[in-house]
Amino acid sequence: MYGPGIAVCARPELPGTEPAGRHRHTRDVVSARPIAVAADTPVICSSGGTDPDLLAHIRDSGLPVGTDLREFRSEAEFACRVTEAISDGLLMSMEYPQPTALCPEERSLKSAHLVGHLNNKASITTLVDPRFQAGRSTVTREQLAAAAPAEKSWVLKAATDDAHGGSLDVYLHRAMENIALPEFTDVLDEFVVEEYLQIHDNWGLQFYVGTDARARLLAVSEQRVDVTGVYTGGRFGAVTDPPAELLAECLATAQRAADLGYRGLCSLDCVRTQDGRLAVLDLNFRITSGSIPLLALRSIRPDTLDQPAESVKLTVSGPLTDLLGHVRPALAGHGLLVVAGHDTARTDNPVRQSALQLLVFGDDPAEVTARRRALEAKTAGKARLGFSVSA
Repeated sequence: MYGPGIAVCARPELPGTEPAGRHRHTRDVVSARPIAVAADTPVICSSGGTDPDLLAHIRDSGLPVGTDLREFRSEAEFACRVTEAISDGLLMSMEYPQPTALCPEERSLKSAHLVGHLNNKASITTLVDPRFQAGRSTVTREQLAAAAPAEKSWVLKAATDDAHGGSLDVYLHRAMENIALPEFTDVLDEFVVEEYLQIHDNWGLQFYVGTDARARLLAVSEQRVDVTGVYTGGRFGAVTDPPAELLAECLATAQRAADLGYRGLCSLDCVRTQDGRLAVLDLNFRITSGSIPLLALRSIRPDTLDQPAESVKLTVSGPLTDLLGHVRPALAGHGLLVVAGHDTARTDNPVRQSALQLLVFGDDPAEVTARRRALEAKTAGKARLGFSVSA
């Protein structure tokens, strides 16, 4: 996909104004996502994602685990790995914008400016046809209170070219409920206020742009979100197809980004509302939680991609070995795949936390959903031991 001589780095930047520990777990977990499907592509990744037992599980399932994993345990080591890769003559595919002092533009497959612009929630107006845009406006912090009153429903998003630890979640407000603004409103100057849509179908359309600068569809997935609007996992294979005109617009949007110089994976979040409207809501020009399970499926069962599968992420405030032990009985059967993992004990992060991203697959969509829910329920039942489930 990226071509030869490319190193992938999927870790968000640490802005100089933020404490080193803020969003540390999220940033390190994101860096480890590509490991399971990297093959011989060099990957700059947190050492929390390279636990030998974890890699053995992934490798034994038939996935093309990365053979050139350039690990870091700390912020300083992260910078060293990037510098070393550049010294080795590799071009960097930064999935999030990084400072040019760390990765000069001439050593980047795609510039920090481009990646930041494409992922800025305010940029959708420049990339998507107005017919497929929800009502939205970009406001300053001073304008926010007037643009987002308690008596109306609305959606709030960050308008920034910076990654901010990869933690800029969408905030949904329902009319007349209390407003509890997210943390990013304290650190950013601009925001997108979007109309609140009643969603009937919620898709994540997965694309990639290869070395020929042509955008191609990988697959259509459906998204599961919680009551706050945060992504909790995807459905793959047996999903509802989006209308042809929406698919065409999403492909055209990905191609517009390709024409600007983007290369790599991207996911476009789009919906059909209960009254039949079609809208593209978010552009994710990077490796995502949906793209890795999809690539894993293509690796182990390319002839059955139309069969049902669902992804889920489990976390535990303890060792990764405990979490692996928790799911090992299910792994011994058919239809469960580990596609990513992370353990902070292998880094200098003082907060103990481990995570596994799993893919449940099979022949019957109801049975797949039931097994995914049973896995979540079993993990939630371990709460007294420090287990929790998250997306």
